[in-house]
Amino acid sequence: MLWHEITIHTREEVAELISTAFHEMGAGGVTIEESGTLNKMRDTSLGQLYDTPLNDIPEGEAVVQAYFADPEDVGDLIRRLEEHVRFVRDELGYDVGQADIRSRVVDEEDWAHSWKQYYKPIRISERLTIKPTWETYEPESADEIVLELDPGMAFGTGTHPTTTLCLRALEREVVPGDDVIDVGTGSGVLAIAAAKLGARRVLALDLDPVAVASAEQNARLNGVDGEVAVTESDLLGVLRGAEAAGGETKPAAADIGVALPVRLVVANILAEVIVLFVDDVFQVLKPGGIYITSGIYKDKEAFVEQALRQAGFEIERVEREQDWVAIVAVKR
Repeated sequence: MLWHEITIHTREEVAELISTAFHEMGAGGVTIEESGTLNKMRDTSLGQLYDTPLNDIPEGEAVVQAYFADPEDVGDLIRRLEEHVRFVRDELGYDVGQADIRSRVVDEEDWAHSWKQYYKPIRISERLTIKPTWETYEPESADEIVLELDPGMAFGTGTHPTTTLCLRALEREVVPGDDVIDVGTGSGVLAIAAAKLGARRVLALDLDPVAVASAEQNARLNGVDGEVAVTESDLLGVLRGAEAAGGETKPAAADIGVALPVRLVVANILAEVIVLFVDDVFQVLKPGGIYITSGIYKDKEAFVEQALRQAGFEIERVEREQDWVAIVAVKR
């Protein structure tokens, strides 16, 4: 099958914003490759060694590629992308870099499978390791938790700094028996980790039906599909009916599977989206409940913290990796 590939060379801090635009344009898959420079601070806490650059992308830059199956008008897709780039630059105030846009026709094999040779098992924390399904791996200790992952149509390998920050926070915060909500689940890696760390029930939400299918498949691969309920939802929209019913689980709300209020919510999404639903998160959390949120570029940290405090949260701690931030907040 032939696909139309659209590539944009931009800055790391706007790569997720560009990726979101591609998905909204109907892309069948999106990839983000950030700079592999050795000048970048990398996590070496578990003995990782970086002795050669991972790619030739200049420091601070990223390449975002989207794939469209038989679009009627590739030129229209490029025009829509150019409009989004101008919005990100002129209205949101981000540096979009050179924003060079190119397109070409590729065979499905060129992008759907060839990237897998670069995706290897990786130790994320003291207990959590991500293993692609096609690789073999033997746990190093009895308490190591292996997360089997097939990202499918590029919904995340779990190795981006925003995801690793969330995984480490989950390892620290999940208490066995917790009910957890994962907003913007993507490949489902955070929901699966929460379940394997002992959560009783995890509600995994995503607006994209392809991501929902990917997360469901990964939950089955990890044997936690009984604990992880994946539902298509615009942020916490699916819970509004449950809230109106006094927190009871309603089959009409796509079997949300958790008892409201919950003790923990995690969201690895864009800073601009995080601030849109902080009040909703506050409402679905128990007093003393934990909100872990990431996807925050360093220059948006104060922006998100302010929104969290205005909603009634107290900032417990802030974790950083490279230029990305994760915030752990508490409902007091």
